[in-house]
Amino acid sequence: MSQLTTTALSLETVLYEKRGAIAYVTLNRPKVLNALNKAAVADLKAAFEDARDDAAVRGVIITGAGDKAFIAGADINEVATDTPVEAKAKTLHGQGVMDLIENLGKPVIAAVNGFALGGGCETALACTIRLASESAKFGLPEVKLGIMPGYGGTQRLPRLVGKGAALQLILTGAIISAQEAYRIGLVNEVVPGNELIGRAEAILNQIGANAPLSVKFALEAVNKGLETNLFEGLALEATLDALCASTDDKKEGTSAFLEKRAPKFQGR
Repeated sequence: MSQLTTTALSLETVLYEKRGAIAYVTLNRPKVLNALNKAAVADLKAAFEDARDDAAVRGVIITGAGDKAFIAGADINEVATDTPVEAKAKTLHGQGVMDLIENLGKPVIAAVNGFALGGGCETALACTIRLASESAKFGLPEVKLGIMPGYGGTQRLPRLVGKGAALQLILTGAIISAQEAYRIGLVNEVVPGNELIGRAEAILNQIGANAPLSVKFALEAVNKGLETNLFEGLALEATLDALCASTDDKKEGTSAFLEKRAPKFQGR
């Protein structure tokens, strides 16, 4: 493992560190199952902005402190007192943080080590890849509280698992196992809890061996392409592929292949 890279960020609710090319974001409110309050959402935003802007970071792993929860949802103490105006402002702000995670330009892996409910499930949905421990649980139980998913759950979940499966989860408020989440396509893999971070690191290292701009543009093509029709998506793909063709990394990658050597990508 590479040496820990220190960061100047001082966050109240999130542990943030960088080791080599990977940034680690850990929600650190284990006494309340890492519930999202205003401070936690602000800290997530600061951590992911730092990871986005640090060229040395090639990917991010997000997880929860302790062994019970990834993020067990919103802090109900705050939700209970929100006025309609406050609720909308908070929702829009949270949606912005989820958009930041989804469109970081670098892969983000959710290492779901326990309860991922409400805003926690929505945080995982915003990530590039979702890994779950065998004991992880997923759900969007907001309707049981007289509210509804507000951090992208009604939009990202049906895009990921299909309309029917998404509506069943959203409307019943049911909590499902990691195995069921895998069956419906909510998570990519289910692994033993003690292997969760290691597996996430292995995937990011595999991605990190590739050209950074190719990874960034491929992420953009998929994310943006899903929001449009096939014709426009293919046009976007062609444009981004042309951008890849203009990079030094394309020259390096093709030269390395022809010369039968490992490429040395520089991200330019």
